Amino acid sequence: MVSSDQRRRQLAREKFERQQQRREEARRKTRRLAVIIVSAVAVVAVIGAGAYVSRDGDDTKDSADAAASASPSASPSASESKAPEPAMKIDKKAKYSMSLKTSQGDIAIAMDAAKTPHTTNSFKALADKGYFDSTKCHRLTTEGIFVLQCGDPKGDGTGGPGYTIPDENLTALGKAGDDGSVTYPAGTVAMANTGQPGTGGSQFFLVYKDTKLPPSYTPFGTMDDAGLKAVKKIAAAGVTGGAADGAPKKAVTVEKATVDKV
Repeated sequence: MVSSDQRRRQLAREKFERQQQRREEARRKTRRLAVIIVSAVAVVAVIGAGAYVSRDGDDTKDSADAAASASPSASPSASESKAPEPAMKIDKKAKYSMSLKTSQGDIAIAMDAAKTPHTTNSFKALADKGYFDSTKCHRLTTEGIFVLQCGDPKGDGTGGPGYTIPDENLTALGKAGDDGSVTYPAGTVAMANTGQPGTGGSQFFLVYKDTKLPPSYTPFGTMDDAGLKAVKKIAAAGVTGGAADGAPKKAVTVEKATVDKV
């Protein structure tokens, strides 16, 4: 017998996955339209679009979904994978710390390069060039899954760095249960993606309460206690418009992001 809580979590995950698929389809249509326009005016151009993990087709119920068009996961679209990921420059045996100075408090994230070298290297390269500075955490979910999503320079869930990185550390949270999910513990920081393997970009999500999701989102860091407390406070304020999924009512801007070896 499936409990009501289990059923709610299952529905939330299914919604999340449907939205991912829907947004990826929308990106493909946008790219096809762009090709048609470019051909018509005889202009040669390279058009890229990025998008991160999402959720379902009940968007009519989620008025804030358009503004936050991404979900606990997110990642650049296929077109962005044409650019190479940054050259490996980190020490793969070292520990790193990502510090996010935000408008709602500082968040420190511990990262282990040995377990997630590509992810750590990418965040180091992006942070070093100020990629995350002055960006918004565009999505908050308060039902079914409990995450704050950040890392999109566009602030709408469709942005990315122009390249993708491989999935890593996917077995760290254990074997999936009968429902196909594992628990991402509160404090976990993981990569968002389009729902397809190897589509991580720059978007990531901060788990503020134990959350069940498929084991397909690279867990690459852990928030410190002060950071987790700050995210919980953001979540407690709720979502704009009173929905359970959308832009956080308490706006969050990443003012400065740095990644350093520790």
